This record gives sequence, structure tokens and C-alpha cells, in this order.
Amino acid sequence: MKPINTLALAITLALVGCSEAPQTIVKAEQPTQQRNQAPTSEQVHNAVEQYTKTFISHQSALATSLKLPEQSYGDYNRQLPDYSVAGMQQLQKDMRRAGEQLAALQHPDLAADELLHLRVNEVIARYYAGDKDFAAGYIDTWGGHLPYVVNQLSGPLIDLPNLLKDQHEVSDIEDADNYLARLRGFAEVIAQVREKLKADAKLGVILPKPLFANTLGYLTNFTAVQPSEHPLVASFADKLSAIDGLDERQRQDYINTAETLVRTEIYPGFAGVSKDMAALEEHAPTDVGIWAQPNGDAFYQHEITYLGDSTLTAEQIHQLGLDEVARITERMDEILKANGYSEGSVGKRMQQLNNEPRFLYEDSDAGRAELLTFLRGEISKIVAKAPQYFSTLPPQKVEVRRIPVAVEAGSAGGYYNGPSLDGSRPGVFFINLKDMKAVPSFGMKTLTYHEAVPGHHFQIALNMLQQDIGLMRQNASFNAYVEGWALYSELVAYEMGMYQDDPFGDLGRLQAEVYRAARLVVDTGLHYKKWTRQQAIDYFAEATGTAMSDVVSAIDRYIAWPGQALGYKLGMIKLVELRDKARTALGDKFDIKAFHDVILTPGARPMAIVEQDIDAWIASQQ
Repeated sequence: MKPINTLALAITLALVGCSEAPQTIVKAEQPTQQRNQAPTSEQVHNAVEQYTKTFISHQSALATSLKLPEQSYGDYNRQLPDYSVAGMQQLQKDMRRAGEQLAALQHPDLAADELLHLRVNEVIARYYAGDKDFAAGYIDTWGGHLPYVVNQLSGPLIDLPNLLKDQHEVSDIEDADNYLARLRGFAEVIAQVREKLKADAKLGVILPKPLFANTLGYLTNFTAVQPSEHPLVASFADKLSAIDGLDERQRQDYINTAETLVRTEIYPGFAGVSKDMAALEEHAPTDVGIWAQPNGDAFYQHEITYLGDSTLTAEQIHQLGLDEVARITERMDEILKANGYSEGSVGKRMQQLNNEPRFLYEDSDAGRAELLTFLRGEISKIVAKAPQYFSTLPPQKVEVRRIPVAVEAGSAGGYYNGPSLDGSRPGVFFINLKDMKAVPSFGMKTLTYHEAVPGHHFQIALNMLQQDIGLMRQNASFNAYVEGWALYSELVAYEMGMYQDDPFGDLGRLQAEVYRAARLVVDTGLHYKKWTRQQAIDYFAEATGTAMSDVVSAIDRYIAWPGQALGYKLGMIKLVELRDKARTALGDKFDIKAFHDVILTPGARPMAIVEQDIDAWIASQQ
């Protein structure tokens, strides 16, 4: 089954000239008065610039992550975002207003690139405006509108410590002072989160009960070490050592101040959040789907629209997932039988492979180091082959690191952090090594191709190099495009010969694909069909054959983040569909390197616009 024309986000219906929208989709708000003449290029530029600066004024942490120039975006390195009720409302209000202003500037007489620029930025603004009928949760710079401000997976209490530890640079006294200012600011953020948590609970939105154990576990583990040994202090101490001219007494004064802030403000703040969460757990819903929250059904449709980039209904997505699981499982069965594994379901046979010593790295520091070395080697191998399939390669480096032990319990199996805009900080592929049975060797190639090369690193690093598309588009979070590309990249790696004479590695690739197909089933199962958590766990374990520790954490991830898991397979299906369309239309003229350039070099965008770009490219080649 092929998805019905995945038209990107709700407002991009206007981009492709559709005269009608499906019942479940809302068209872009139209300007109240049609402009008589097109705006000037300067007006277009100024509107986008103003909206960008407004957004960054709310998102100082993102500014640090990207290393934005302070002369353009202000002294953001002393600040943190405002997660209070008023702070979130103001961000959403500002983004809603920006979306309306960008829509009002769109005029048919504009140059094509300027009209595209306005429309894509309008999509991004409305993404960050969130669902106006779901007041709970918060706006995340990557995930958009997320429903639970405190959970086991994400949120300011997880993201901001990682920012301070990993991305706030300390190269001089001013940087050190800024770090301390942010530590004080983090204590204020904790208070804001407590306020938001209570306000959301008054609206009836409370984290589902099964997610409390890991969430409370994170909060407890965060304060388990002595303040002097906490990463917020220890990492700061290490950074201070690199400052020229800072004597030992000054260095120790800085460290002592950081330790005092952690002990007297941050630790008590976390204790307060733990107390609040323990009290809320008594009232938490046992039903885990977003449907069980007030206005949850409509919110899920919002997430399908924005995170799935789709006009499909939840029912259609569910059936698509079932069909894809069946198709991929059939191919896995063929490979398993060819290699002597014929008894039991495909899921059971994959679980059998998971437990075979020949596919497991040693559960030790040496075993983890061996795995990291293998991953780095795979990146080198595929980079050497990449010019055969890609004309444009990113100059930024990519590194492989282990997810920090303190947060690995609630983290995904792997993820990618993009490089800084100036290229001084590399992209990083983080891998979760908590449970070595969850990282069997036959699955590691595929994870590397997805998270690093040619997956997220190629797409995100190249996106950041597009200096003429503006900051918001350089950092755009089009989930189906971004994750669809990474999943598509796994198929490209297969076509590049990276699994030649490696049937078990190819099984790992297919297992990763069926994993994403099964996500369509369990995400809609949880949030639309009212599945229980155990139903989702049972289905996912049988469909994917992955380690139970991974299955449970994955299902809890989908509970905490409705809709995000849909983008991978929906995006990949669309990219494969467009490639098949181009191959059929162009025949011998089809050039895979040129096709990939058309997908990647314009930057992240709604899939409807990607389809327009491919159609135009096909026409230009005929």
C-alpha cells in the first residue's frame, strides 16, 4: 500500500495549489486583505529576519548550540529559555503572529525563491506555535509541541544540563562568568518547570503512570553524586583548565561557586520536582495514549500533520504499517532460512540471534571500546564510497561517542547532534551502550549509516552549509524529511554494497526497517486505537525481534512523544516513491548523484515541496 500524496504540513496545502483540504487538515490562515502588489525583496528579508530574531530571543540554548554570532543575536550565552506558563504562551503567540505575517507577504508575483522562502518559514513558524487548543506541554526546538514538560526522555531538565556540559564553551573569563550565570538561571528554569507542571496538571494533563518510574529515576540519579563530582561541576572544572592566565586560586573560586549553586539551588530544585511528580503519580492516567488526555485526539492529529508530514488518517497509517511489516518480514524469513534458521516466527529467530555470543560485544569497557572502534571504521569505509552516489559531500567531521551513563537509561539506542554552524564543533553520533545485548554486531552497520553517513550527518551538515536560506531553514526540524532521509540512507548503503557477503548485516538492515514500519503500528495503536502499553510491547517485540530492554524503552518513548515515530517510514516511502518516479521518467538519463543533490542541497523542507522539486528536475532533464 502506498501512502496518499503526503502533502507535508497542514499549511503547505497552499504550496502545491490544492483547492481543497482533507477534513482533518486545516488550511493556512489567509491574510485578511490581499496585497495589491508584491512586497520588495527587502521587505521579505526583513520579515524573515525579524521573526528569526524573535525566535532566537526565546531560544538562547539553541543559539549556543549553533554558536550564533552575538553581534546579530545578542548576549545569549548568559541566558536560558523561559519555560514558565507565561514564557511558553509568549513564544507560541509570537510564532503564531509570525506565521500570519509571513502568510500575508506571500504574493503570486514574487520571485519563486522568495515565495518559497516565505512559505517554508511560515511552516516553521506554525510548527513552533504548536497546537493552540492543547495548552499543556512545551515547545521543543527539535520536536515542536511536546505534551509533557517532565518525562524520562526529554525536556528542559534533561536538555539544558547536556547543553551546559557539552556545548557551553569556556575559553576565557567571560565564558566562565556566563556559565555561572546560566547555572543560576538553570535553578530558575527548574522553578519554571515546576510551575508549568502544576498548571498542566490543573488542565488534566499528567504524564501517563507507566512513565513515572524512569522519570523519577532520572531525577534521583541526577542528584545521586556529591555536588563536587556532578558533571555540571566536573565538566566546568575541566574547561577552566584551558583558560590562559587563570591561576589556581581563581580556578578554585569558580569551581567552588559552581559547586555551591549545584548543592544549594539545583539539587533542592530537583528534589522539589521529584516531590511534585511523586504527588502527581497518584493521579496519573493508566491509559497511556494521548487520547486519554484532554483534547488529546485533536492533538494527535496535529502531531500526525506536523511530525508525520502527512495527510493520511491514523487508521490509514496503521494499515500501512501492518502491510510494510508483512512485506519486510517475508524477506527476513528468506534470509534466515537460507542461513539455517527456520524454526519459529521471524521475531523469535531474530531474538535467538540477539543472544548468540558471536554477535555480542563483551559487556565491559573493552567490549564497548571495540564497538566504538568498529563504528568509526564503518564511517571511514562508506565515506570512501560516497562520491559514487553523492556529488556534494559535507566538509564537517563526524565523531562517535557513547551516550553518557547518567542519561542512558531513558535515551534512544542512538542519535545524532549536528555540528555548529561555523563548523568548529563536529557532528556527533551518540550510541547507547547501557545494554550490550541491545547492540548486536549485525545491527551496528545500519545504525551507523542512519545516524552518521550518509544519514543524519550528510543531511544536517549540508543543510547548515546553505548560507542563503536563512537560519530557520538551516536548522529546520522537518521530521519526515530528516528521519525519512536517514532511513532511506540505510537502503542507499545496501545499494552501495556495504552489506555484500554479509547476510546477517543485511538482516540487521531489514530489522531496522521493520522496526520503523512497526512504529507506524504501535504509535497509532497507542494514541488512536487505545492500545495498552503491554499490547504495544508485545506487538513490537514480536514484529522486530529486538532485545526486550530496547522494546520497552522504545514504547515508552512513543508514549512520551506522540507522532514523532511516524516520520521515519512515511518519509522514506515518499523518497523511494520519488526516486522510482524519476527513474521511470528519465530512464538512462537518471543520475543518482543528481537526484540526491535535488533532495539534499535545498535544505530541509516539507515533503510536498521536495516532490515539487523532483518534478521540476525531471522536467528539466527530459
